[in-house]
Amino acid sequence: MARAQNPHPLLPGTLVLSSTNHTARAKKTTGLRYWMLRVSEECDHVAADFSPDPVHDLRVSLRRCRSLADGLYALDPDPNWKAMRKAGKRLFQRLGALRDIQIMMEWIEKLGPVQSSVERAPLRQAQGRLSPAKLASEQNLESIPGAERQVMGDFAAQALLKILAVREQEQKLEAHAALEEFDRKQWRQWTRSLPARAARVRLGSALFKHLALERWTEARELHNRALRNRSQAAFHSLRIGIKRFRYIVENFLPAEHKAWSNDLKEMQDVLGEVHDLDVLWATATSCHVFPDHDSRARWHERILSERATRIEGYRRKMIGPASLWQVWRAALPQGKQIQALATRRMKLWAHGLDPDFAHSERVAGLALELYDGLLASGLQLFVDAISARSSLLAAALLHDVGKSKGEKGHHKTSFDIIRAHGNPLGWKAADLQRAALVARFHRGSLPTRKHKDLRDLLPNEQKATIQLAAVLRLANALDAAHDGHIRRIQVENSQIRTNQISANGNEAVVIAAEGYSPLSASAQTIAAERHLLETALHRPVILKPMKVVSRQPWAKGAVSRESRMKFRRTRPIAPA
Repeated sequence: MARAQNPHPLLPGTLVLSSTNHTARAKKTTGLRYWMLRVSEECDHVAADFSPDPVHDLRVSLRRCRSLADGLYALDPDPNWKAMRKAGKRLFQRLGALRDIQIMMEWIEKLGPVQSSVERAPLRQAQGRLSPAKLASEQNLESIPGAERQVMGDFAAQALLKILAVREQEQKLEAHAALEEFDRKQWRQWTRSLPARAARVRLGSALFKHLALERWTEARELHNRALRNRSQAAFHSLRIGIKRFRYIVENFLPAEHKAWSNDLKEMQDVLGEVHDLDVLWATATSCHVFPDHDSRARWHERILSERATRIEGYRRKMIGPASLWQVWRAALPQGKQIQALATRRMKLWAHGLDPDFAHSERVAGLALELYDGLLASGLQLFVDAISARSSLLAAALLHDVGKSKGEKGHHKTSFDIIRAHGNPLGWKAADLQRAALVARFHRGSLPTRKHKDLRDLLPNEQKATIQLAAVLRLANALDAAHDGHIRRIQVENSQIRTNQISANGNEAVVIAAEGYSPLSASAQTIAAERHLLETALHRPVILKPMKVVSRQPWAKGAVSRESRMKFRRTRPIAPA
């Protein structure tokens, strides 16, 4: 909740809250290790007296660490990112109430300056006419002479400061308890391990631009909502959305941060001061500190004026075709690049969980070849072919992420992990939820419409999910040995293979697989796992070896006789 120390260039003449005794730091304030070490340092500073500056600095350091963990966890599923973020959040939140009180006290001095000891004498005399057991709003102010009542203009500020001073002491006790519970030993361990993991990811990469676009999209939606309903809660949510976007840019996109940093910080600070003013007014009214209607009206008018000035300043920069929103959006991924980057992010995330992700990539390739071949053969499979294909790709890439928690029942664990992961921008939530179900049935018991995970789906969705699971199940069996010996498959055109007819008259689906042998160790697994596809298609499925055309350079007609003779002369002699 820190505020800029210099006046906003877009708000000339307005009050700007600043933190006193702030000195510029010579060190470069970047990197996870830097901010994690700062947390440990600021914990010691805060413990001294819980004064405003150390509290503010500790919260900033915690916020930076948590935002870095948030961005890196989207690409690296190491559970320590989540644990570090959670530990930082607990301390951050328990310091929040104390920081709110300290900021309100600073605002009171800006909006209604507290008088000096000489100026306070008449005020103390006026206050002496009031019972200390009651607030000013509960007293009979008509008995106070007019000259003394004029001095009461600052009574609201005085009364509110006294209330906040008491609350500040209470929150310092709560903050002290939070600091004692904070596990500094664990934090020091993370300081050594997590920066090394963070160093694996290249700053400025397109994946971080995709993550920034996600944050931009969320913040822009909050912007539209705030301008639509103009509520205090909406503007506060907008501030948080811009802050999350700013931190991704600041931490992971150095070039964009250099160009946008001033504007991003300015908009965050402007909306932060709007929130501070809203909290201050709500606190003042709930504490009944105003001695009369005129005092209340003066304070309300001043707060509304300061608030409106900041809202107007925000609107000037953030509305219209040349707004900052458009400037930021123009530098982020566009069009088809968005989904491509979302898939890359998904692969990187799965790679961190799947012990043999190369196998999952091979299965994904085989599954898509099988799916496309079935569609090309004229078989009526899925309600929405594009959506179903996306679900199949995600399911194939992620079907073994559950192995990160053990081999046993990993298909069920994969289901839970995929559902909890959320969908990156460019992927539909419905497609990934279907992918979770498809991955759930890549092995184990066969899916039926009465299964607890399928029974609540609409009939067409049930059918599509079972068919996709059948495709994935067979593709996974084709690489059951995890050695990639089956390199590709092709569904032969069933309309021209009239000799492959089943007993019930349905034409068989013939799949040619390069590298497949009916005598191989995996042939039995493949034969068993094709059963679900046969059930889903209502026709037999036949696998056969794919005929591969020789690609040797001396093949007939490929090269001249002179070239073949030269190849024979220069090829190495095989050892005896």
